[in-house]
Amino acid sequence: MAPRTNGTDPEREQGAPPPSPPASEPSPTVPAARTPVTRARTAGAPQDGPSREAEPAGAAGSRAADAEGAAREKPSRPGGPAASESRAVPGGDSAVDPRVAAVRRVGEAGRRLRAAQLGGTVVLLAVALTFGSVAVGALRDRADTTVAAAPSAASPALLTSGSLDASIAALQAQLKAQPQDFGSWATLGLAYVEQARTKGDPSRYPQAAKALKRSLGLKPGNEQALAGQAALAAARHDFAHALTYADDVLEENPYSERALSSRIDALVELGRYAEASKAADTADSRRPGVPVFTRYAYVHELRGDVKTAGQVLRQALATSTARGDIAYVAGQLGQLAWNQGDYKSALTYYGRALAADENYLPALEGRARSLYASGDHAAAIRDMEQVVARYPLPRPLVALGEMYEDRGAKGDGARARDQYALVDAWIKLARAYGVNADLDTALAAADHGSRTSALRAARAEWARRHTVHTADALAWALHVNGKDAQALPYARQATATGYRNAAFLYHRGMIERATGHLTDAHASLTAALRLNPGFSPLGAHEARRAMKDLEAER
Repeated sequence: MAPRTNGTDPEREQGAPPPSPPASEPSPTVPAARTPVTRARTAGAPQDGPSREAEPAGAAGSRAADAEGAAREKPSRPGGPAASESRAVPGGDSAVDPRVAAVRRVGEAGRRLRAAQLGGTVVLLAVALTFGSVAVGALRDRADTTVAAAPSAASPALLTSGSLDASIAALQAQLKAQPQDFGSWATLGLAYVEQARTKGDPSRYPQAAKALKRSLGLKPGNEQALAGQAALAAARHDFAHALTYADDVLEENPYSERALSSRIDALVELGRYAEASKAADTADSRRPGVPVFTRYAYVHELRGDVKTAGQVLRQALATSTARGDIAYVAGQLGQLAWNQGDYKSALTYYGRALAADENYLPALEGRARSLYASGDHAAAIRDMEQVVARYPLPRPLVALGEMYEDRGAKGDGARARDQYALVDAWIKLARAYGVNADLDTALAAADHGSRTSALRAARAEWARRHTVHTADALAWALHVNGKDAQALPYARQATATGYRNAAFLYHRGMIERATGHLTDAHASLTAALRLNPGFSPLGAHEARRAMKDLEAER
C-alpha cells in the first residue's frame, strides 16, 4: 500500500503503510488500460534488486473503500476472534465493550489525562479510545469516491456518502430487512474494520469478524468475503493470513485491485521484499491506478530508489482528481520528502493534502513533524495535539511526548509521561481484541517504558516476520538492554536494503559506538544527521552529542 497500511496502523508508522485511497473495481476479467504513470515509472526504474518493506500498520492495505470484505474464520488462526466476540446485530449497534464506553464518558467529562484517582491505566485507556471521531483511511467522509459495486441492495457507496457511523446504521437497517444479503454483510464487516481503525477502537474487530463470517455462511467463497478477510487480518497485523486470503481472491479474479494491493502489502510486511517487488510489477501490469502506484513507489523507496518512488508518486498526483486520492498521494509525497530531510517540500505536499481534505490526519501529523524539525515548535505541538486528540495511536503519541520533553516548559514532563502512558493503554486494549501490537510495544517501550518488555516484544515480532522495521526494533531493544554485540547484526540488516531512514542510521551508529566500531559509528551518525537532521526531537540531540564525544575521542 502506498507506503503503509491500513491499519492498524496505517501508519508509515514504525513500519506500517498509510491507508490506501479508494479504488474502483471494473470487470474482473478485463485489465484496466495502462496510464502515463505506468509508462513514466518504467523509464530507468530498476526492476530487480533487494527486497524492501512497505509498512503496515496501518496498515497493510486492503482498501476499506472497497468495502466488500467479509471474514472467514479459521479456528487455528492466531489472534482470531474468540468466544468473547460481540454480536453483529443487523438492526442496531453491537454491544460495546464497557471499557470503551467508560472511556468515552471520561472524554466527554473533560479529557483528564492525569485522572489517577479513576484507575490509572484503565482511565488512560478510556481516554485513548475517546478521540477517534475522524475517518482517516479509505472510508473517508466524502462523496467523490468511486467504489466497487456489490451484489447487494446496499451499495458500498453508502460508506463514503456520509459519516461512517451513519453508513453502518444504514447497513444495519438494510440487513434487518434483508438478512440474507451476503454483500451487505460483507460491507458491514469491512465498515467495522474501518471504524475500529479510524477510531482507535479495536473492540470493533470481533464484530467485523462476526459480520464477515455471516457473509461467507450465506455465500461460501464469495470474492467480497475473501477480500474482507485480508483486510481484517491486516488490521490485526496477521499478515500471513492476509496473504493467504489475497491469494484466494486472485485465484478467482486475477484482476482484483483490492487483492493485488493486499498481496503487495502482506509480502512487504512479512519482509519478503523480492516477492513484493514482483507482486508490484504484476499489479501494475494488470490494474494500474493510484492504489497500485503508491505501493509500487513504496517498494522502490525501501530499495533506496527514491528517484523512482518520487517520480511515480508525482505522476499519480498529477492524474488524481478525487479529493481523497489527492490528499493521500500528496501525503505520501510529503512523507517521502520528510524522510530525505526536505522539510520545505514536505510542508508543501502536506499543505496540498490538507487543502484537499482538511481532516486527513496523516498529513496533519506529517506537517507537525516537519514544522518541529524546521524550528516552529509551537505550531508543531498544536498540530500534533490535534492528531492525538482525534487519533490516539502509538506513533503520534510518542512524537508528542518527545516534543514536550524537548520543549521542557513547566508541566511538559508530566504531559510527556501522559502520552507514553496512553501508548501502553492502547497496546493493552489492542491485544485484548486480537491485534498484534508487538512492534508498537518494542518501539515505544525501548525509549519510554520497560526495556524488558521492549526486548520481549521485539523478539516475538522478529519470530513472525523479518522486515527492516522489525530488524531495527530488535536491534534497538537489544541495545537499550546492554546486548550490543547481539544488536549490531540486526542494526546492519535494517539498513542493508538501501532504505533511507535517519532513525535506522542513528540506531546503527549508537550500537556501533557501543561495540567499539568508532569510525563506523561516526559515519553512521553523520549520515543520519545529513539525511534528516530533525528526524526525532530527542534522537537528533542524542546523535549530535554522540558525534561530539566521538570527535573528542579521536
